[in-house]
Amino acid sequence: MNYEKIKKEIKEFVDERDWEQFHTPKNLSMALSVEASELLEIFQWQKAEEYKHATDEQKEMIRDEIADIFYYLVRISDKLDINIEDALIKKMKKNREKYPKELVKGKAVKY
Repeated sequence: MNYEKIKKEIKEFVDERDWEQFHTPKNLSMALSVEASELLEIFQWQKAEEYKHATDEQKEMIRDEIADIFYYLVRISDKLDINIEDALIKKMKKNREKYPKELVKGKAVKY
């Protein structure tokens, strides 16, 4: 994935529409929540294994929502000068400390 290319593509899209003025962290995080909810809606009433048999149309809807979520994550991180890769690596370190594999392996409940 070429993160700089993605940021450039998004910036051009925003600039062409003069939307920078609306892209505050508050507004972007609200939009991110809406898009995450739209992804959730696709799976809302499915049985546990039903996702494995998604139609092409459903997969396209899922891809679109994932792309929208990613778009807003990139916009928020860009506005706040946060490197997503660095943030993920740091958070995974915290997660490893918070959820030691010896205590949580194969368990879905909090220890």
